Amino acid sequence: MKLIERENYLNKMINVIGTPDIKVITGVRRSGKSKLLEAFRDYVSENVSDANIVHINFNLSKFDELKNYKSLNNYIENAYIKDKDNFVLIDEVQMCNGFELTINNLHATEKYDIYITGSNAFLLSSDLATLFTGRTFEIKVYPFSFSEYVKYFGCTDKYSAFDSFVKEGGMAGSYLYKDQEAKYDYIKNIYDTLIVRDIKTKYKIRNSILMDRISNFLMDNISNLTSARSITDTLAGHKDKINHKTVGKYIEYLCNAFAFYKVRRYDIKGKKYLSTNDKYYLSDHTFRYATLGTKNMDYGRIIENIIALELLRRGYEVYVGILYKKEIDFVAIKRNEKIYIQVSDNISDEKTFEREVNPLLKIKDAYPKMVIARTQHEEYQYEGIKIIDVSDWLLDK
Repeated sequence: MKLIERENYLNKMINVIGTPDIKVITGVRRSGKSKLLEAFRDYVSENVSDANIVHINFNLSKFDELKNYKSLNNYIENAYIKDKDNFVLIDEVQMCNGFELTINNLHATEKYDIYITGSNAFLLSSDLATLFTGRTFEIKVYPFSFSEYVKYFGCTDKYSAFDSFVKEGGMAGSYLYKDQEAKYDYIKNIYDTLIVRDIKTKYKIRNSILMDRISNFLMDNISNLTSARSITDTLAGHKDKINHKTVGKYIEYLCNAFAFYKVRRYDIKGKKYLSTNDKYYLSDHTFRYATLGTKNMDYGRIIENIIALELLRRGYEVYVGILYKKEIDFVAIKRNEKIYIQVSDNISDEKTFEREVNPLLKIKDAYPKMVIARTQHEEYQYEGIKIIDVSDWLLDK
């Protein structure tokens, strides 16, 4: 498989070399965590002169004997070399029974620089503080971005490249298949066997059909305001015996496993977060195509999903803005920075254009405002609002 250097993630890892944190690489299955760990290993080998690297990949059968914490701990401590910089890199760490005991012990010795990856359902962001007594530094890995897609394929026409990205998405393993249906078969297999299966195993879910229905509902309603109660009311029509608390738990499990990302609402005028009706976005939009089919491509929602994930990649907190009962697709916040964003597939129609810009014009503060759409034109300004093509925005660092 062709590889590209994922500089953003690799630089994050390089920048924390030598810190006492336990570095944890998280993200949806098949998003490239293992390849990133290998790239980091190669970097350390080439650039840290006194490095002693202990690299364990539990996907390989040669490490089967280390799948209990005592054996793993003994193996690593026996590999320690005094007066060297000792790096411990463990891939799929959850495959070792009691792995947290080993990691905590190694961390307590203050002799190792520790980097681990794990299954999306078994090494959750929400579990890190509980699992590890030491401080953790989380590196969140996402499927390929549009800019990585362009780099991978060497695309020269950004507009046609974006059209292809909408269909093919960021699950790079699917790029090896030439037929689009084969690509979607690969992607569906990832979702069904490596994401949902993990969730069902971890939480001992008995009602698999209900989990699948909730997952499909969220896929079909990306970018729509949704609540556990509204899903319950909808699914109750299928004569499922469910309640909104169960639905809420299942949604939480899907988000914990990085299948979906929840985006809360933010009252722009009142400057407060709202607790009801959230939006959910897929970690890769092609999970929807692979599961529900491509009969309804719904480009507007898919572009919104792509923008949401890109904002998360760039380190923003992402919210849905509410102002005078009007909705702003995204309020993106990072420290003292704030951006208001509207997303559309096509704004060539005057009514559509006005619908997108009018809510932004009502915002009175001085933070940047923009409309991102498939304009296929150079960026321009309208009443202080930036109008920019989606491919240009995605490629802009």
